Amino acid sequence: MPTTRIHLLGDINLLGVDNPAVPFNKISPTLKAADAVFANLECCLFDPSEKREMMRDDQSGFEGIYAPPASGEALRLAGVHVIGNANNQNYGADAILASNKRLDELGIAHAGTGPNKAAARAPVIIERNGVKIGFMQRTSQYWPNNHEAGERATGVAAMKAYTAYQPPYYKDNNIPPNRPGAPAKVITWMDPAYLAELKTDVSALKSKCDIVIASHHWGYGEEILQYQRELAHAAIDAGADIVMGHGPHFPLAIEFYQGKPVYYGLAMCCFIRSNKKAHRGWAGMAAHLTFENKALSEAAFSIVRQNDAGEVLFSPANDEGDAIARMERLCAPFGTKLRVEGTRIIAEA
Repeated sequence: MPTTRIHLLGDINLLGVDNPAVPFNKISPTLKAADAVFANLECCLFDPSEKREMMRDDQSGFEGIYAPPASGEALRLAGVHVIGNANNQNYGADAILASNKRLDELGIAHAGTGPNKAAARAPVIIERNGVKIGFMQRTSQYWPNNHEAGERATGVAAMKAYTAYQPPYYKDNNIPPNRPGAPAKVITWMDPAYLAELKTDVSALKSKCDIVIASHHWGYGEEILQYQRELAHAAIDAGADIVMGHGPHFPLAIEFYQGKPVYYGLAMCCFIRSNKKAHRGWAGMAAHLTFENKALSEAAFSIVRQNDAGEVLFSPANDEGDAIARMERLCAPFGTKLRVEGTRIIAEA
């Protein structure tokens, strides 16, 4: 019976990487021993010859994170097989197309952006020892101006969600309705048309693959919002075996739905700096999935750190008591138990 090992990595931003051999040299032996490694690339591998002029109707003032194309070599050296790049930092038609071209040069498949909607939504399928693994990525974090891929427009594969603010209601949140200034309850939900498209795409991918990973850039803060659960559960109901979330830059809860794991937030994996500030002292997660004869046998993760030299590390679990205690607190409402085994943490329903 074939054993299939998959590693899922969170947000990778290569801005600030001067030597591509450095970031992943400590973990590349582990990654290269896997059958598949998938990561969220939260930057474009793009070096514009001059500053891009924002369109007149673009009020965001946003350009995305652009890392030098040469830094993309770090992904190849790490052993990354597939990149998801539907997120809020992959912005600008020229930047997206140049970044995808660079990934093609590196021999790294990618999903989530493209010259049109069909290309952006297209999955990636790889085969290992007779097991077909499918990857797809969407983002609910995207800009309103020329960011979503259209029928003939370059962009990201988007998932539209909505936000409403419900006034305090005593029996709902224990706040009497006669308290001026009481905070509203935030309500979120998926756009039905976008959700239907996702379910169709997941189902189609599952018909071609043994294992399906549905990746989503989403979320705000530590709380798992209603639309995130709605989206994750819909993906699994349609055939996904793993749901991989990222967006907030700290680890989030793990849920088992229908026996299948939802990693709501893997956080950062390589993140030295953004356009405006340096990032230090953060903790992320790397998910480690093991399948026996195409069925999930173990869902685990490691705490990820990046040292002052810019090297990404899988931190030993016995050094991460506070981080693990935090994850136990976040996972408790979902009934997920965590068990330390060596350097990894095993998640169980």
